[in-house]
Amino acid sequence: MAVHRGPSHSTNSSNLADLLERVLDKGIVIAGDIKVKLVDIELLTIQIRLVICSIDKAKEMGMDWWANQPIIENKPKQNPQQQAMIDEQAAVLATMQQRLAELESELQVVRSLPAAVPAPQYTPRSEPPPPARPLMPPAA
Repeated sequence: MAVHRGPSHSTNSSNLADLLERVLDKGIVIAGDIKVKLVDIELLTIQIRLVICSIDKAKEMGMDWWANQPIIENKPKQNPQQQAMIDEQAAVLATMQQRLAELESELQVVRSLPAAVPAPQYTPRSEPPPPARPLMPPAA
């Protein structure tokens, strides 16, 4: 009995993964030049250098141009005025947080005190008050 196997592709996933791992580990360089001439006058020259490798391999080769790019870094660089303003705002925020913590602790102390006797409620009279009596009898 014969076993029939389907067509085999040369780029199955394990071979592709191995190839990608090798390229990133070792690195690959693609170089090319394009020149545009008109009657032996060079009008345009394009030199293409493409390096494909892992970041670790690029650092080994001395290629770390991205290390000082603020657009790529996690934290953009601030000018001294902006940094001073940020530091001042951070100090104000720290002071406000400390004051808030103090107020919250004071509020907890006040809430733990026994309830005070409520003040009597004032209710206005519906009739006018009696006329005031003189303190001394009238002189005769």
